Amino acid sequence: MSTLEIKDLHVSVILADETTKPILKGVNLTIKSGEIHAIMGPNGSGKSTLASTIAGHPKYQVDSGEILLDGEDVTEMSVDERARAGLFLAMQYPVEIPGVTMSNFLRSAKTAIDGEAPALRTWTKDVKNAMGELKIDPDFVTRNVNEGFSGGEKKRHEILQLELLRPKFGILDETDSGLDIDALQVVSEGVNRAHEANDMGVMLITHYTRILRYIKPDFVHVFVDGKVADQGGPELADRLEEEGYVNYLKGAAA
Repeated sequence: MSTLEIKDLHVSVILADETTKPILKGVNLTIKSGEIHAIMGPNGSGKSTLASTIAGHPKYQVDSGEILLDGEDVTEMSVDERARAGLFLAMQYPVEIPGVTMSNFLRSAKTAIDGEAPALRTWTKDVKNAMGELKIDPDFVTRNVNEGFSGGEKKRHEILQLELLRPKFGILDETDSGLDIDALQVVSEGVNRAHEANDMGVMLITHYTRILRYIKPDFVHVFVDGKVADQGGPELADRLEEEGYVNYLKGAAA
């Protein structure tokens, strides 16, 4: 059993002129192995800032608070150390990596995470099977990472990494954005497989409830103005579908 605990986290974004702007204003959240937590809220509420901060993006500055993985504060770790410790971020906007093929990228990542290269025969089979489940063209293994990929193809590649790298916690930053209904179902099935195979904890960031029809959350948290404004079970997502965020925004403005 692993635990990802966020305690009274205050975070600022570092702007182009090197000044800072507070974004997260005291976030408390605990995710345990096997749990699925949906993070919902309006634009600009701090959801993606939380995801990027957990992963170690240098654009975000931790002003106070802790991010604990099994009791160890990861804020002092580098990005690669956090990945080896068991954290995985599926990015909202996956980047292209010219000159690096998918096959080399995946095997290098697996080697870095595990500390040793995977056995070639079993690894090739695992990659082929995972790509088949995600309906990724087998020829993509020879293409450069995300180069020329559609938005949906990039998101499938993120979930391919999730399945193969088997992290303790998967942080999915708006993985559903830009997906049509068929791609959404395929991607959701991939997340569910990774969750079940490794008892992975999931932080699922989304604006909409449609992905929650396929990935069933245990807990739902509503972010407004950089902090958790409400939380509950799956029924909270249903209420948000009907009412939106207007009542929370009124409360934040009051």
